[in-house]
Amino acid sequence: MAQTLLKVKGLKVAYGGIEAVKGVDLEVHEGELVTLIGSNGAGKTSTMKAITGSLPLLGGEIEYLGRSIRGLGAWDLVRDGLAMVPEGRGVFTRMTIAENLLMGAYIRSDKAEMALDVDKVFALFPRLKERRDQLAGTMSGGEQQMLAMGRALMSRPKVLLLDEPSMGLSPIMVDKIFEVIQDVCAQGVTVLLVEQNASRALKIADRAYVMESGLLTMTGPARDLLADPRVRAAYLGE
Repeated sequence: MAQTLLKVKGLKVAYGGIEAVKGVDLEVHEGELVTLIGSNGAGKTSTMKAITGSLPLLGGEIEYLGRSIRGLGAWDLVRDGLAMVPEGRGVFTRMTIAENLLMGAYIRSDKAEMALDVDKVFALFPRLKERRDQLAGTMSGGEQQMLAMGRALMSRPKVLLLDEPSMGLSPIMVDKIFEVIQDVCAQGVTVLLVEQNASRALKIADRAYVMESGLLTMTGPARDLLADPRVRAAYLGE
């Protein structure tokens, strides 16, 4: 059986006294593409932020590579191979594409290998290569999403967390982003994907969790949930 890379047990997160995540258990195994789906406000982003240390825990435990990471900063996690592409992308708008990518490798000092990884990102996203000297703030939302993903890959993550990567993008750009997510997974990166586009997420994932009002209500192989009438009614508009 594949190694469990990420394990969340009894996770609780609160905003201003209101519990947003109410005791969540989830696991991500090596080589998997796992998706967490649910409506807006279900607690998906809060779960991701808690895993990466940008939101404090009210309760529960988070283990990565078999040890607790509760209280560690995001920079410590990146060093250990856990990287996140946040909702809203968070690119450095006054820096060029090339500079943004190198910021993703700030923990590294292997310059020759970094240059090779920049080339790999450009192979995944040819549009970024064409605009490598353009300021990130002048790019479209889809191009910024590509850049945010490329920047995270520059840290050579074992586990990549993606928070709403398709939000606000054109259908053509959504196709490209989902294609790249599959490519990244095929290259050996384990992925935890939070996504409102439930249909697209379930079609590419191995396993899935459904979140409602801070609780996980369903879990199983993604293809089973894609066929489940409750999921189809709630999230696929059927």
